[in-house]
Amino acid sequence: MRRLGRMAPIWQESAWSFPDRTLVMLSKEWHIGREEHFMKRLSMQRTYGFARRELVVVIFVLVALFVLCIPALKRARQRSWVICCNCNMKELGTAYRLWAGDHGNQVPSMAPLTNGGWKELLTNSNVGPSCWTNYVVMADYVGRAPAVLVCPNDERRPAKDFGASFTNNSTVSYFVGVNANDAYPQSIAGGDRNLGPGTVPRPDYGYSPANGQGNDVIINGPVCWSLKMHSGGNASGFGNILLGDGSAQQVSSASFNMDWLRNAQDAATTPAGATNGYGIRLLFP
Repeated sequence: MRRLGRMAPIWQESAWSFPDRTLVMLSKEWHIGREEHFMKRLSMQRTYGFARRELVVVIFVLVALFVLCIPALKRARQRSWVICCNCNMKELGTAYRLWAGDHGNQVPSMAPLTNGGWKELLTNSNVGPSCWTNYVVMADYVGRAPAVLVCPNDERRPAKDFGASFTNNSTVSYFVGVNANDAYPQSIAGGDRNLGPGTVPRPDYGYSPANGQGNDVIINGPVCWSLKMHSGGNASGFGNILLGDGSAQQVSSASFNMDWLRNAQDAATTPAGATNGYGIRLLFP
């Protein structure tokens, strides 16, 4: 019987072995898959990328939104300044009450020099240039912080301290009501300096001159807020006032004339020789 020899394995019958062919096929498939993946990502990038026209449209929309938001942002900023100014007024009202409590229930303009006030200086006919003195007297009661005396909506800037940089009206935004005190709760103790005569708003700061020389005024007729500060160029603007009881009010020109000036204390108790008429005496910085 013929003896059969050992047969060679099937994968050795050709020059290309079975494992080699498998590796080559797998390698080709891997390269093909990788190329397809790369082309797919490239296609997606092209699909979702910005064209020049689309980019221009997006920029235009963003610019339009920004322009539309500017007025709203401006109004919000002015509103915050009004609130800040009103807070300054309230701090001054608290300072007045604390000062009076330590000085025989007299505010600085009513207290004599011997009691820490400046009543004697107010016997002159024009004390406008010395309006800032009223606040120097109260320096300790406002925390020695001159920033309280300047409205953020004013062109003037606060002094660094109550020393050498606080020697005139150029760092003060609020007028002083000479005869105001808590015995007359609705007396006018102070307010924004942009108050002027008549019923037509002025383009400047009204009774408060730009040179800081101040003004000593007797109010015996209609007044109105000028176009500066909180009015912001609006003829029907408004301002803040401080009352004798220490409260602060935001009032329009019409309301100031009809509601507050009528009930405010008059100048009957003003020191002799200090006025040229009869009304409410206000010192403007």
